[in-house]
Formats: sequence, structure tokens, C-alpha cells
Amino acid sequence: NVGIFIYRNKDNFGVSLCFNNDNVYYIGKEGFVTEDYIIEKVRDLVNAKAKLTILNIKENNDILENDDAESIFDISIAAYLLNPLQNTYDYDDIAREYLGMNVPAFDEIFPKTKKSETPSDEIPENILKYACYNAYVAYKAKDALTEKLKETEMLDIYNNVEIPLTYALYDMEQAGIMVAGDKLKEYGERLKTGIDALEKDIFAEAGHEFNINSPKQLGEILFGEMQLPGGKKTKTGYSTSASVLEKLEPDYPFVSKILEYRQLTKLKSTYADGLAVYIGEDNRIHGKFNQTITATGRISSTEPNLQNIPVRMPLGREIRKVFIPKEGCVFIDADYSQIELRILAHMSDDKNLIDAYNHSKDIHAATASLVFHVPLEEVTKEQRSNAKAVNFGIVYGISSFGLSNDLSISRKEAEQYIKDYFISYPGIKNYLDNSVKEAKEKGYSVTMFGRRRPIPELTSGNFMQRQFGERVAMNSPIQGSAADIMKIAMINVAKELKEKDLKSKIVLQVHDELLIEAYENEVEQVKDILKRNMEQAAHLNVPLDVDVQVGNNWDEAH
Repeated sequence: NVGIFIYRNKDNFGVSLCFNNDNVYYIGKEGFVTEDYIIEKVRDLVNAKAKLTILNIKENNDILENDDAESIFDISIAAYLLNPLQNTYDYDDIAREYLGMNVPAFDEIFPKTKKSETPSDEIPENILKYACYNAYVAYKAKDALTEKLKETEMLDIYNNVEIPLTYALYDMEQAGIMVAGDKLKEYGERLKTGIDALEKDIFAEAGHEFNINSPKQLGEILFGEMQLPGGKKTKTGYSTSASVLEKLEPDYPFVSKILEYRQLTKLKSTYADGLAVYIGEDNRIHGKFNQTITATGRISSTEPNLQNIPVRMPLGREIRKVFIPKEGCVFIDADYSQIELRILAHMSDDKNLIDAYNHSKDIHAATASLVFHVPLEEVTKEQRSNAKAVNFGIVYGISSFGLSNDLSISRKEAEQYIKDYFISYPGIKNYLDNSVKEAKEKGYSVTMFGRRRPIPELTSGNFMQRQFGERVAMNSPIQGSAADIMKIAMINVAKELKEKDLKSKIVLQVHDELLIEAYENEVEQVKDILKRNMEQAAHLNVPLDVDVQVGNNWDEAH
């Protein structure tokens, strides 16, 4: 076991190695020991199948050039699995938590410095200190973390899911996704035209100019000057939150314009302007995909966040059109259909829900038929829509208050819907109650694959916190299992593309969806690889259904 840390910034480069409790070395570039020489020696270690331990494989894989999941141990991923609620998994966090040691953190060694920009004239002793602590903690923590993973029965998910995923994510970040810069610019200009027109209308109706983005000024206009109903005064003025304005919207076109203005300015700043910053010289965005951020195990996307691109409104969907495949390629998009509801059917073992899925029924219509006591063929559009809200809401532990708001019905009606739902699906009621009970006993919930999620809120003295904890206990096993299934699918798809020597690559993962940039002569093969691996990622009591589409941009393929 060798603890390793690779130190690099624009001027410094070196590697720190720890072989035992007493010896930690730092080799920095100097004289004949060039950066290339150090990299070559690190790769020799990797190729010799030395058992290396490191913090964050993915950030270092350009140097390690490894995709053998068994030869390198990642202490940050192990620590994340053991407690996914922490904000950071740095070497000092791990030393404190698993070794009972207090070692100086990055900002103590390099005060007033961001991690990404360690100054070039940094004191050599500080670099030495930082690099050696990193390698030492990596070396020392491996056994403690492995022991803990065995104890919590998560060594399997660490070895077979999280570590192989690291390499799949690394490849996806390297591939990046192409953006049509001219289309993005054009989109931004269209938004600006819309924003300017709305601004004119808003000022004309208000009778004077004001800062629409200032909640204080907007509140004064709406509830002071215009005397609209429902104004709630806070310490800083009237509240102009989305929920306040949405209640007024149906009766006041002026408020509708304010909401539209907010949407367009958000689209412009976040996407039209925001995405442009990240386009590289190769016309591609190489975002970061993180696997140690969310409590449920889902992959998250940053720099930029490509997972929250709005799809519900037409102007939001337009953004997907600027993501395009390179020449000679098309996009293939594969999306799990209702994966969380299917997992709920499997985990609750509810006969009615399983039956509906196994007979390929429209699940929302089937629910409406049961809950509203009408034959399947007589279910109305509205009944189906209400049943859909209940179906998805149940997974998130929805309350009658939440449902009444979502469907604009009385609290009493919402209560009845939920009651009838549980009569129709008794297995689900049973499952949800048991999930909460077990989580209270153990202090955590567990996915189908053994991933744990601690829920400290369940023992809180605060009622609201406890209620939140109960909702988490109901939802985490389902959402976490969906995340695990997607990860397994992704690993298997990436592996088969490589094994078959195909040039097509995964370029994006968004919730229940995988996007591949496929060469035109590989399309049929890739469609088969995607569909088969996604549908076989887990064996449930109901089929996993995957929808596959092909297109010349992301919107067309979705």
C-alpha cells in the first residue's frame, strides 16, 4: 500500500509518496527531475500494479491513466459512502474522522489562498507539508476505511459501483459536449429582445421606471401603488416571492409580465450568458460530474450545471437545441420511464402496482381508475392528471396540504385522494410505514444495493425536522436505488462501447437520462448497447422501460 498525492499548479509540480508510518517523501520538479519524468515514474507505479491510495482518483486520472478499478483506492469516495451528509471529504476531514488525528487543513497551510490558485511563490516548506500530509493520510486511512466499508456492508457498492463509475465520469468529462456558439448567441439576443419589450410594458403600466429585480421596489409598486391584494409585509418590505406572485397571476396580467420577465432574465444570465463562459477552444463544454455531493447517491453536475436545464417551458427547451453532435455523429438519448415508480412497485411488492406495470397499462390512468372507482376506459384527462400528481407525490411523502396546493383542491379532498390511494395500493402504505420505522430504529435508510443514507432529523426535537426526516426515510431508498441503477447502467454502457472498440462516447448524464454522441455508422449498435444495458442494470419485479431517441441536437433526441 502506497499513499500518493500529486501536487500541481501553474508553476509547481511534484508527487508525494508514503510507504510506511515513518517515511513520507516529496519529489518536486527540479533539474533533470522534470514534470514529464515524475509523470512517467508515477505511471510506472500504476503499471507495476502497486496498490496505490489517493484522494480523488478522477482529478488525477490524466496522470494515473488507469481504469483498473482494483488497483487504486480512493479515500474520498470511501468517506463519502460512509457518510454522504458531509460538505467536504478532504484529507484533514478524513484524518479527524477515521484516524482521530488533527492535521492542518489546506487554508491553515496556505492562508488567504483558494485551492485552485496556490500562488507560484509559495514557501517550499508549505508545499512539502501539504503534499506529505495528503499522502500520509491516504496511506494511513485505507485500512480504517476498508474496515468501515465491510462493517456497513458497503464494500461491494464501493468496489463494483463507485470506483468503476469514477473512470466512466472521467471519460465523460474528457469527451465534453459540443455547443453551437452562434446559436447560443442568437438565443441570447432573442431573450434580450423579449426582456426589453417586457420592460417597456411593465414601466408603461407602472407609470414610471423602477428596478424590476429589486424585491423592495417591486413590492412597493404592486402592493403600495397598485394596491393589489395579498401583500405580506416583511422586515425589508413586501414579499414578492414566486408563490406570492403566482397566486395573483391569473387575475393580473401585470403580474404575469413580471413572472415572465423573471424567467427570461434567469434564462439569459444562467444559460445564454452563463454557458458561453464554459465553451472551450474545441467548441465543447467540459463540465464536472461529481459523485460525492448528493446525500442520495445521485451524480451532480457543476461548472456549469447541465442537469437543471429547464424542459417544461418552450423557451427553456430551446437551450437543448444549442447542444449538437460533432460532424459525422448524431445524438442518441436514452431515458428511463418512471424509474422511481417502478422501484416503488418492486420494493413495496404491491400487487396492483406490479400488475399494472407487467400488463403495460398506463400507470396514471390505472391509478385514477382505482382511486376514483371508474372503469379504465372512462378515466378523464383531469382524473389521470390528478392521479399522476398523487403517484409522483407519494414517492416524496407528499402531505394533504402539499397535494391540495398542487392540484388546487381543498385539503379535505386531497386527504381523501391519499386515503383512497393507499386503499388501492395497500402494499405501498405498508412499505412507506416500514421505511420510516426501520430508519428510526437504525438511524439510516438503505437502497436496494446497500447504499446507506443517515437521517439524523428523525431524532430531532423539532417537529418540522422530524417530518422532513420521515419524508427522507420514505424517498431515499427509492431515489438512491434509481441513482444506483443509473450508475450501473452507465458503467456497463461505457465498458461495452470500449470493449467493442466503438468511437461513440457518453457525453452527458442527467437524472434518468444518458446522452451519447454516436458515429453514424455505429448508431444501431449503440442503440442496442444503451437499451440493453439500461434495462438490465437491475432485475425488478416489473420491467425497466427505456425510451431511446436519435436526433441532430439534444432537444431533437430527447
